[in-house]
Amino acid sequence: MLYVSDQLTILDRWLEIRMSRSGGPGGQHVNKVETQVELRLDVAGCEQLEEPTKVRLIALGGSRVTKNGVLQVVCGRNRERLANKAECEERMRELLLQALAPPPKPRKKRRVSLGAKIRRVDAKKAVGKKKSDRGRQYGDDG
Repeated sequence: MLYVSDQLTILDRWLEIRMSRSGGPGGQHVNKVETQVELRLDVAGCEQLEEPTKVRLIALGGSRVTKNGVLQVVCGRNRERLANKAECEERMRELLLQALAPPPKPRKKRRVSLGAKIRRVDAKKAVGKKKSDRGRQYGDDG
């Protein structure tokens, strides 16, 4: 069971934990012990998540979501299985919390004020005048 917040706790039937051999430092120990942890959440089938939350979670997951709608989080940084499992659960919890948060309000389009348009054009004219003054002047034999 994965505790996410007061409103949501994911049951074990929607979660799957797999262990595998991890790469990286560790010498012989790495070749013998399965310390890498893969935590999988069936987003598409999970009845505890509402549809808008599922859509946001799949979008947040990106390439970590399979075609079947399963979100995968893999952790193999630590040498201990329990530390990797805790890190996987924390990453999954963060993704779920982001998906549960309501989307931000859409930005209202505003018109550019007339004063801002005039200031922009005046600034462009000033730069053009400065550059044209750098050229040859009439009467220069230079």
